[in-house]
Amino acid sequence: MSLASDAAVAAPPRSVLVVEDDPIVAEVVVSYLRRGGHLAGIATDGLTAVVRVLDERPDLILLDRMLPGIDGLEVCRRIRAVTDVPIIMLTALGEEHDRITGLEAGADDYLVKPFSPRELMLRVDAVLRRTTTPFELQAVVMQGGFRLDASAREITLEGEPLTLTVREFDLLAFLIRHPDRVFRREELLRAVWGWEVGDLSTVTVHVRRLREKVEQDAGAPVCLVTVWGVGYRFVPGASAVS
Repeated sequence: MSLASDAAVAAPPRSVLVVEDDPIVAEVVVSYLRRGGHLAGIATDGLTAVVRVLDERPDLILLDRMLPGIDGLEVCRRIRAVTDVPIIMLTALGEEHDRITGLEAGADDYLVKPFSPRELMLRVDAVLRRTTTPFELQAVVMQGGFRLDASAREITLEGEPLTLTVREFDLLAFLIRHPDRVFRREELLRAVWGWEVGDLSTVTVHVRRLREKVEQDAGAPVCLVTVWGVGYRFVPGASAVS
């Protein structure tokens, strides 16, 4: 057996918690996750979901926005306060401001209902791949006050570790690896999210969240700079928050 085959056999299945109060939707989603080789469990309300996340530490959460008790937005905020586990929000609310609200609450990604099982699995696998660092990305990179350790999935600023979600880490790591280059939002969506087509506000919200964590004044950024009419540029030598 080859080394690649040994690695594939040794790789443990990833665990996904499905937070969904509709039993039919939950069972369908869990069925597809298990067919895809993942471990999957169900929580039918927000409070149970928060408790299970703390107890079980799943690798990924699929979180319905409309839940009994506390809604998905509040669940997302509570989970995000204690862990950076990736969250894909499932929502029947397809308007742009609804999607932005979910991203601002801390979701890494979202799917608008109804969605196809294929689209669901593509999103799930894309997010889970992001949490496993390829060998070629394990080198430590220094840019200004930033230190990126891809193998540890850690970025520090002036020696202090940043608390980042999976997508925030991926976006900042990508920019650190490409300093002083201007990227259009479409390019970032393709490079970081793996989407050929998608809502560009996803990038906007994640840049805004990163600025709140790395800039002295998020309203006047000097590190994650907007190039008007084009996109964003990472300026490593600029003064950021310490």
